[in-house]
Amino acid sequence: MKRLLLPVAGLGLLASGFGAGIAVSATAADEPAPVVVNRQPLAEVKAPAGAPHRTLGLSKVVVMPGAELASHHHPGAQLGYIAEGALTYTVETGTATVLKGPGDKPKVVKRLRAGDTYRVRAGLWLRETQGEVHHARNAGTVPIVIYLATLFKTGQPAAISD
Repeated sequence: MKRLLLPVAGLGLLASGFGAGIAVSATAADEPAPVVVNRQPLAEVKAPAGAPHRTLGLSKVVVMPGAELASHHHPGAQLGYIAEGALTYTVETGTATVLKGPGDKPKVVKRLRAGDTYRVRAGLWLRETQGEVHHARNAGTVPIVIYLATLFKTGQPAAISD
């Protein structure tokens, strides 16, 4: 009888553990997916002096570890300052420039052309040209914080998927 009781008890524990596993999985599946890229608008001005029909914007973007930004382009000029972390950035078409230093006297670190990938570290900034197609990712273990200055045609989205 003891020999039969042990396997039956083991099956009971297995079955209850399996049931708990399903319950945990079902609960996890019902929870919203974690946000891995968050864009927060900080400031915006429509039709600033010298740029009619354009919107000048400032945003903060946080890219969590492992997150990827799919191929996209921007409908205007964009500057991206990496405040924290390191962004792995790839140009697909067009050109982008990695710079350092103050905006009034920047130093070119790297000119990127189609096919180039560069790890843009904290303290560096990107100058992206209108229509340049690129993708990026956070290959590190800490969140990346990016401040973006944009000058787009009023009414256009911040990014257009390719």
